[in-house]
Amino acid sequence: MRVTFLGTGSAMPTGDRNQTGLLLDAGDDTLLVDCGSGVLGALAGTVTGYEAVDTVLLTHHHLDHVSDLLALLKARWLAGEEHLTVVGPEGTESLLDGLLGVHEYLQGRVDLSVREVAAGSFSVAGFDVEAAETVHSMDCLAYRFSHADADGDFCFSGDSEATEPVAALADGAAVLAHDCSFPDEVDVSNHPTPRALGEVLAGRDIGELYLTHLYPHTDGKHVEMTESIRANFEGDVRVADDGLTVEV
Repeated sequence: MRVTFLGTGSAMPTGDRNQTGLLLDAGDDTLLVDCGSGVLGALAGTVTGYEAVDTVLLTHHHLDHVSDLLALLKARWLAGEEHLTVVGPEGTESLLDGLLGVHEYLQGRVDLSVREVAAGSFSVAGFDVEAAETVHSMDCLAYRFSHADADGDFCFSGDSEATEPVAALADGAAVLAHDCSFPDEVDVSNHPTPRALGEVLAGRDIGELYLTHLYPHTDGKHVEMTESIRANFEGDVRVADDGLTVEV
């Protein structure tokens, strides 16, 4: 399984990071996870391209995770691609209805399929997925992905505080990409600080941890953030960047 970070930023742009998006490739299967601003352009720059991605899985519905969703639909329509499937937590169908209600000219341009999922197990686009609820300011799911062609599992936190359910979901995974939006000195809810993340992951068997969803507050503080996590977590800790590709 190849994981490409299309966007590692947040709702506050810096010019260096797109908003959230991940591309998963395994065998002949591809899956886009979240589709924030800038993700479509980054996807167009990959070997896969947006033409080959006909399924999007959303963690939640905040703007920095969905703002390129209709842009993807339009680009695929203009490229002659006739299908798009959007999967996400409760309210995903209402989200698409609302977006298409504003942009009526896009209605019916592609065969759009919308599916809502909850915590538990399901399959999507050839990937087996285990989902867990996160602690965030709206309903959000973390996902663990496995695939027949992958040697290990990949886990993505979505947006979340540091929680035991997400840590348990990631336990045993080869790679975890986790929200780490702010450095320790920022008092924050709905996202974790490095110290809190390291504490909740302590003792978990996770090969590599990549920090993502980075706010501008983290600029210049990546070393101290990773060191803070390593004080409790023994796995490999790295800061993700746009365009980074990780083999799982």
